[in-house]
Formats: sequence, structure tokens, C-alpha cells
Amino acid sequence: MSVGVRQNGVDLIRAVAILLVLLHHFNIAYHLSGSPVGQALSPWLVRAVCRNGNYGVTMFFAVSGYLITSNALRRWGRLRDVRPMAFYGLRIARIVPCLLLLLLVVNGLGLSGVPLFGNQAETGPPVSFLQADLAALSFRMNGLMAQAGWFNYCLCALWSLSVEEVFYLAFPLLCVVLRRESLLLGCWLVVILVGPAWRAAHQGDDAGFLYAYLACFDGIAIGCCTALLGRGVVLTVAARRVMPWLVVPAMAGLYLWRSIVVTNVWGVTAMALGTACLLLASQGPQPARVGSVRRRLGWIGRTSYELYLFHLVGLAAMRTVVAPERIAPGAVLPWLLVYLAVSIGCAAGVARWVSEPANRAIRRAVAPRPVPAVAS
Repeated sequence: MSVGVRQNGVDLIRAVAILLVLLHHFNIAYHLSGSPVGQALSPWLVRAVCRNGNYGVTMFFAVSGYLITSNALRRWGRLRDVRPMAFYGLRIARIVPCLLLLLLVVNGLGLSGVPLFGNQAETGPPVSFLQADLAALSFRMNGLMAQAGWFNYCLCALWSLSVEEVFYLAFPLLCVVLRRESLLLGCWLVVILVGPAWRAAHQGDDAGFLYAYLACFDGIAIGCCTALLGRGVVLTVAARRVMPWLVVPAMAGLYLWRSIVVTNVWGVTAMALGTACLLLASQGPQPARVGSVRRRLGWIGRTSYELYLFHLVGLAAMRTVVAPERIAPGAVLPWLLVYLAVSIGCAAGVARWVSEPANRAIRRAVAPRPVPAVAS
């Protein structure tokens, strides 16, 4: 199965996921439900669409596990043959250049005294930039957030990167040690079962049921299992067409029903399983031509990592220029469009001038063999 065959469907899922995250964070600051458009559509509906951005992150986790496993199978043939150092080198190539740029920008603006870029711990002692940077680079941001709360407007979104990369620190080691795919599947199944139990045990503590490693690993493990069990599986054209019509309404119903604060115990697992079904439906031949809207969404999906890392930088800059309380209700929707344009433009620049050239250069150094084009 070629990389290009899967790319369109996967990128569409990632585009939807990142747009849900962007809407969520914008709504926290500027309250779309109170705008004339929100009032006309339905304040409840707008709040329901915007409040559960963390389910967008769950979708990312499932897609990430799927891509990491699929790419490992394409590169090494069998998971038991994964080379850990090459695997880590490929992760560094994709993750670290953008992360370093983000830290440089936020540290510079924060130390210059721009309020929304500084560290302001909600609980506990103050957090220095050195502490924040070390937590980001050692993938412990979620742990630091558990101690200090949302201490930096632009950096705390890195909690999800911490979850992913700790999972992937173990991924190649498990492949080499366990060797048999049945044992790997069994290990991931245990992780999937632990997720709801962990979240149930930590209700009332958002750091515990939203941001902790074991609260989120099940989404990644579901993606890994989907890639391994679905390897070589191509659904019939009819099944590929019908499945999204069954799965998407169910996912949308869960998303809109109630807040993730209420539905997280089984909702996170269910959202990841729904994403897995959509990933299976994306396997197989894609149309030779796609519409302009889908092409644009595909581009957004391909740059979703850059968008995720830098969208809060753009939003913090906009909030610095015009505070939320100074925005008239009628200007909220145009301000949303500005926010999307700023975020997408920033992501495009970072992708073109930083992440893509750095990714290529590091990959040539650590993994001279051809590497799949789909980024996780």
C-alpha cells in the first residue's frame, strides 16, 4: 500500500481534528456563542461545537499511532526489525526543530515582558522558563501542569506532545523485546483497558483524566492496533463509502452530547475507536482528483503539527493587540477569520522555512534509506 494512497483520508481526519482544537481555544477567549452568528445559529450548538476540543486531540492520538505503526511496517517490514536509534532519529527530525523554535519565540517574548507569553503559575510556586523548557524537551509538560496549572498560555498545549513522545520512547523497545505481533497487540490491549479505568479513578482532576499519560495512551494504542490488524486490508468500495456515514454521526453525537468533563471515561476510547474506523475506510484507492475544498483541508491536515504548536502564539498576539473584552459581539466572527488566517499563515511559514528543511536534513543524516512521506 503506497503512502499516497492513504494520505488524503488521513489528512482530512487531521484537518478536522486541528480545526476543532483551534475553535475550542478561540472560543475560550472570545465566546463565539455570544456573537450575532452564534445567537442566530443557537448558542447551545456553538458552545457544544467549541467546548470539546480535547476530543480533537484524541483523534490526533489515534491517527498518530496509526501512522507511526504503518510507517514502521513500511520501513522495516516487521515491527520486530525496528531499529530504535533510527526510529528516535526520525522522531527528532519531525518534532524537535519546531519545538525549539516555539520555545525560542515564547521565551523571547515572555522575557521581554509580553504578559500572555510569560509564566504565571495558577497553583504552587512560580515556574521559571528553564523549568518549562526542560519539561517541554523531556516530555514532562503534563506533569508540570499537574503541579502548576495552566502556567503558560502558549506552552501548556505541549502536554499532548509529552503524552505522544513518552509512548514512542517505549514503542521501538517493545517491538524489539516482545518481537511477536501477538504480544505487542496484547500489550496495547492492556493499555487500552487501563485508559477508562484511569480516567474513572481521576474524575474531578482535569490533570488526571485529561492530561496524564495513562489517561491518553489508549487513543495512541488504538491507532497502533488499527495499523497492525488492518495491514493489507482494503474494504470494498461500498463499505468505504458507507462506514463514514455510520461512524461520523456517532462521533458527532458523542462530541455534541455533553462536555468531555462528563463523558471522558468511555468517550475518549469511543472517539479513538471511531477515528480508527475512519482510518480503515481511508485505506484503498483514492480519487485521482479531489475538490479544492478537500485539497485545502488536506494541506491543513499535513501541517497540523505546526498549527497545533503555533496557533496559541498567534492567538496570544491577537489578545495582546485587542483584549477579548474590547471586541464587540459583531466583530467576533471576523476576528475568528483573522485568527484562522494568522494561524494558517504562521504554520505555513514554519513548515516551509523550518520544519520541512530541518526534517529532510536530519533524516538524511540518521536514516539514509527512503522514508515514507506521511508525517505523524
